[in-house]
Amino acid sequence: MAGKTILSCGEALIDMLPRETTAGEAAFAPYPGGAVFNTAVALGRLGAPSGFLSGLSTDLFGEILEDFLSASKVDTQLAVRSDRPTTLAFVKLVDGQASYAFYDENTAGRMLTPADLPAIPESVGALFFGGISLVVEPCGEFYETLMLREAKKHVTMLDPNIRVGFIRDEVGYRARVDRMIAAADIVKVSDEDLRWIAGEGGIADLARDILARGPRAVFVTEGAKGAHGFAGDDAVFVPGRKVTVADTVGAGDTFNAGILAALHAAGRLDKTAVSSLSTADLTAALSLGNRAASVTVARAGANPPWADELPGEE
Repeated sequence: MAGKTILSCGEALIDMLPRETTAGEAAFAPYPGGAVFNTAVALGRLGAPSGFLSGLSTDLFGEILEDFLSASKVDTQLAVRSDRPTTLAFVKLVDGQASYAFYDENTAGRMLTPADLPAIPESVGALFFGGISLVVEPCGEFYETLMLREAKKHVTMLDPNIRVGFIRDEVGYRARVDRMIAAADIVKVSDEDLRWIAGEGGIADLARDILARGPRAVFVTEGAKGAHGFAGDDAVFVPGRKVTVADTVGAGDTFNAGILAALHAAGRLDKTAVSSLSTADLTAALSLGNRAASVTVARAGANPPWADELPGEE
């Protein structure tokens, strides 16, 4: 797929997952992660021109992140590099349920400020934002400032991927999400995120509420049930694929990549085309999003599929 780069802008971190050594000792193993990082990786693997903008450390964990991005065909030339540490998330599992201890103070990703904003080259066609990088400062201001600056000339997509446990200033965070929704061309939310943002009600009515705020298209996922797409007066639902689920880590991130990759392949990722998406456009985007996510949930961890691993159309 030739064409302009899709630039994913947001967090990259190392998940320290619990393991046991051959001697039976407790240990942690480092795995690359972060919601926006996962979307960049999934885009590269699906064959879309993928770039990643974040604060990346020059430490050994930053090298792991860089190597993983490179292996997944993701361009990192716009990343802001520093000798600050990489964000670490230590995972504790109790009866299969994960809890996290985050080490994020003064990290390469966290400490981005608007003074670090790079110029976005003409080779970039669309920008994707979201994740926990919008919750904390100063990087939250960095990403919001970038999106509001670039939304006038580039297609922008937002997945707030709301994690209530991270929010310390709900009033401020809600205001940021509202401003970014108003600037976005495409918004993707889970059904839970949708109700957190727009209140109680049916998915279609709440999605129309989001559309009325400015976006041209809204996608809503309902887990295994499937996903909805709304644009103009059109509404499409594509059911989820039946798979044996290993875990849901990275499923929504991969879905986002499928949406963007499908619109890119159809030549719909420019400001004019994205304002008039058809039922066929929505259906193709939902289909690729579901197909890609179905592979990710069928294997452990955030491990998005390569294009040749995708299941066929149903």
